[in-house]
Amino acid sequence: MTGAGRTMAVTAMLGAIPLAGCINLEAPDKPIVIELNINITQEVIYRLAEDAENTIDENADIF
Repeated sequence: MTGAGRTMAVTAMLGAIPLAGCINLEAPDKPIVIELNINITQEVIYRLAEDAENTIDENADIF
């Protein structure tokens, strides 16, 4: 390495030292909340209604 190359390398390392103290990672104080509004009742009710209708049709004499 030439004298100018060493000088540039030392300058780059010295310039990076103050940046090391600027990076802070902290966990959040409050938990992260993800709200998902998923409506599955319609499908479940539909399936139950269809199954009940089939059961009634198959066993009409019971009802």
